[in-house]
Amino acid sequence: MLSWDDFRYIKAIAESRSLNGAAQMLKVNHSTVFRRLGQVEEHLGSRLFDRSRLGYALTPSGEEMVRLAERIGNDVVSFERKISGQDLRPSGELRVTVNDLVLLHLLTEILVDFRRAYPEIVLDVVVSNTMLNLSRRDADVAVRATYVAPETLSAQRVSNVAWAVFGAARDNIRDFHPRDATNYNWVGFVDHLVLTKVTKWMKDHINGDRLVYKVNSMLGIAEAVTGGAGLALLPCFVGQSIPGLARLTPPLSELDAELWLVTHPDLNRTARVRTFLDFCAAEIDKRRAILECLD
Repeated sequence: MLSWDDFRYIKAIAESRSLNGAAQMLKVNHSTVFRRLGQVEEHLGSRLFDRSRLGYALTPSGEEMVRLAERIGNDVVSFERKISGQDLRPSGELRVTVNDLVLLHLLTEILVDFRRAYPEIVLDVVVSNTMLNLSRRDADVAVRATYVAPETLSAQRVSNVAWAVFGAARDNIRDFHPRDATNYNWVGFVDHLVLTKVTKWMKDHINGDRLVYKVNSMLGIAEAVTGGAGLALLPCFVGQSIPGLARLTPPLSELDAELWLVTHPDLNRTARVRTFLDFCAAEIDKRRAILECLD
């Protein structure tokens, strides 16, 4: 009978279109992948791939096997989530994904305190500005600052996040008003970092030739502004914590974002996940005045 490993090998070859790529994905030798493919094809009495200079392309038989592998993989992940959800003790590994800015200026202190309170939980922190797939268990919990409420997952809004205009303190800019924005150079986001309200505000207030520096990292933006590259829109809790930055406007209510704690519904009642969500929500609530710039 075919084993789950057989399906994994065929799926890896299909995704990478090569034996070497599959070997790297599966963390085995090239020869192991070659041998396993031969065994599966011999067992089935059918070719699963057409070989060419462009790589390994699925035959109709191979396509059917890969579709089944994907269904099996989803069922295995679903089973793992449901079994994990029956865990009653706050212990084990917890994978948390967060972007670099929130980690550095908000979450690190909370994570350290959490580890001190629950030493049997091992934290695996994934720093990413992309949305990892919680359904595939890329992470157990996501901490997301966003303009759009997460859909289908189990999510808890824990705070608003205020934004304002910041510049280099050494430039000593006085009495800045948004109507004067076009008189200054600006630092902004590359197109694929989607911050819709921020992007719209900048399009409404500055000329395109005034956007002189673009970067896909919020930390990179803050550093560039500190160095004098131009003005930028930043979350207040970030800009006010960085020496060398000065807030030039009150919080701009039209740019308010929301901070969410997100997990998969199957994991919501897992002890380590539930414990983390409750702890994190309580600690963020203590910092709400900073996040919402209530000064």
